[in-house]
Amino acid sequence: MFNGFQIRPPFFEIGPKAYLYGDEMLSLAKVIDRVAYKYDVDIIVTPQYTDIRLLAENTSRILIFAQHMDHLHAGRGLGSVLPEAVKAAGASGVMLNHAEKKLTLDEIEKTIRRADETGLATIVCAGTIDEISAVAHLGPNLIVAEPEELIGTGKTSDISYVRSTIETVKAINPRIMVLQGAGISNGKDVYNIIMAGAMATGSTSGVIKAEDPAAMVEEMIYSLRKAWDILHSEKKEI
Repeated sequence: MFNGFQIRPPFFEIGPKAYLYGDEMLSLAKVIDRVAYKYDVDIIVTPQYTDIRLLAENTSRILIFAQHMDHLHAGRGLGSVLPEAVKAAGASGVMLNHAEKKLTLDEIEKTIRRADETGLATIVCAGTIDEISAVAHLGPNLIVAEPEELIGTGKTSDISYVRSTIETVKAINPRIMVLQGAGISNGKDVYNIIMAGAMATGSTSGVIKAEDPAAMVEEMIYSLRKAWDILHSEKKEI
């Protein structure tokens, strides 16, 4: 538990961005919820703001995070995303600083503090080792290590990046877990990145653009659980 938030590795994140909403999003969320139960895996889903309550009221195993929020307090701020409103809608946390919604370090810090006040977990995206180090010093619950140039390309991070990002964060705050993002297209990618030492990974295009998104969710989470169990059973034997 860190700042009141609990999540266990291996975990996964599925970010529909602006591809899915409404009933279509709910249909996929129910599949993700079922698969999360089946493989006993914590899965973060980041829907559109307008779908947070819909998913929260119709699923029970997935962790629903907002795609972004602002650090304002209740009052003036038309067009802003209020932390208390995100929490009241049923979200467990918030994603910050995605490549498509960049923030300054000052904004990240202020928003993490507001999330802490509101009881929301934080998962912050960062690309370079320097940025990951700076974000780790701000104390989010989770970090997405995601080279921006690989997002949506189908190319995953190399093993040296996976290991160096984990080591960087661990040296600063060992309670922060690192999710390796970018380029995850199928179960094989998931398997390989977990076997490389990652605690978690995630996908948008690989799931949403798949011929059968529901089947791809199953494939990826099966591969996640399989790789983690193999890797950690080997460590126990040693």
